[in-house]
Amino acid sequence: MELVKQILSNKSGWYPKSDPHPTLLTILGKGLVLIDGPDWARHRRVVNPAFTIEKLKMMTKKMTGCAKSMIEGWENQIAQEKSKQAEIELHKYFLELAADIIAHTAFGSSYIKGKEVFLSQKELLTLAIATLFNVRIPGFGYLPTPNNRKRWSLDKKVRTTLKQIINERMKSRDGGYGNDLLGLMLETCMAGGKENDKNRMTMDEIIDECKTFFFAGHETTSHLLTWTMFLLSTNQDWQEKLREEVSQECGMEVPDADVLAKLKLVNMVLLEALRIYGPVLQALRKASQDMDLGTIKPLMGTSIAIPIAMLRHDKEIWGPDADKFNPLRFENGLSKAAKHPNALLSFSIGPRACIGQNFAMLEA
Repeated sequence: MELVKQILSNKSGWYPKSDPHPTLLTILGKGLVLIDGPDWARHRRVVNPAFTIEKLKMMTKKMTGCAKSMIEGWENQIAQEKSKQAEIELHKYFLELAADIIAHTAFGSSYIKGKEVFLSQKELLTLAIATLFNVRIPGFGYLPTPNNRKRWSLDKKVRTTLKQIINERMKSRDGGYGNDLLGLMLETCMAGGKENDKNRMTMDEIIDECKTFFFAGHETTSHLLTWTMFLLSTNQDWQEKLREEVSQECGMEVPDADVLAKLKLVNMVLLEALRIYGPVLQALRKASQDMDLGTIKPLMGTSIAIPIAMLRHDKEIWGPDADKFNPLRFENGLSKAAKHPNALLSFSIGPRACIGQNFAMLEA
């Protein structure tokens, strides 16, 4: 873990991210997740204000509204059954929920167009994943094959729609850019006028960050919610504990951000679900020069894979019950849950730690 910390916490750029797979570039573009160096620092400055706790608290009402609509859909489905019981495929609903939340919190008043972007992004993701393990033949991605033509068409549609949304916000800037993620990003980007070059982003860069919002906030959260429900269904004593806590803190009211912060057991269960079934399996870095890494001496250009999934189940780090569901390990906080304070790594650590980790936990 000390070597992992040394790599991920380095602020000198000695261990940049590995070159992204072309498939990821198709889905995310050159957003925060994939870029490095000065461009990453500039993007981070622009995007960071949108993810402060105070800004995120303002989005809680939209999140709970989306969740309420989903639950009402379940209730209607159950009511239509004679037995008053229904089998519900949770992952499908959680995917739709996460998409709904992203569309509302990222695009607010532009929600309808935001959903159009999501549907196109979803189709683009399906096409991209289908080619993920194909043999990479140089230049093949530029040939007009049926899949490539479809991919180009979808990407063009996504970019055109996002450009329309952004241009509409720019035209109405006298009334503010909005309190959603896009509006907050534009506010930072445009603050100080044209002379504020350190925070300027091109239209393509803003579009790529919007694409990153969709991907990073959609698949990961729906994955976490699905596995959390599985763990609760197989550990029903924890179901009861969570019901009691929610009933005590919320009663029959829809919780706001301050109430959600009091749900300690819920947070512990989510962290344990992230540990056991977290969506991030590994982190890839490379040595920017010949390095000394403990007893290892990676040469410049050496690829380094950090096995996050394996570390989350390492008994030397998490104790003999590492393979068991035990939310109580997080009873005294994340930093004291394991032998190393940064052992979870679900949102990474250091300067490249996930900017949306508070958003993801609040959303879940």
